[in-house]
Amino acid sequence: MILDHLSRFERCLCVHPGFRAGFEFLRRPDLKQLPPGRHELDGRRLFAMMGTDQGRGREKSLLEFHRKHIDIQYLVAGVDLIGWRPTELCERLATPYDAEKDIGFFYDRPETWLEVPAGYFAILFPEDAHAPLATIGNVHKVVIKVAVDW
Repeated sequence: MILDHLSRFERCLCVHPGFRAGFEFLRRPDLKQLPPGRHELDGRRLFAMMGTDQGRGREKSLLEFHRKHIDIQYLVAGVDLIGWRPTELCERLATPYDAEKDIGFFYDRPETWLEVPAGYFAILFPEDAHAPLATIGNVHKVVIKVAVDW
């Protein structure tokens, strides 16, 4: 997992070839005005999910995991609280992995909690089980989905 401010995104470009286009999308001057929903950037390899969501709180937030995509979760407004635990240490499956939706859930509790304020991003890899929207309150965020197999 990587947590940093968008102004320092260039440090992450060497990690994956799809990150450049994802960060270019996040740097759009009209980002706040884009409609909610899915925004295609490069077909199934790279897309963005925009939305304003109500936080669920720590107790209602399950750890999720992905196998086909890396998440770049960027906060446009508000502060998200994201739980984290290594996927390999998760043992209590809540929802089996759905290959079509690229998501599964665990009942395990996070090892740590990260506050992600507006202007910051968290990059979450398949080895990072994560519980987003554990905050209380509203957040406006963008999740860039980057295919692992580019």
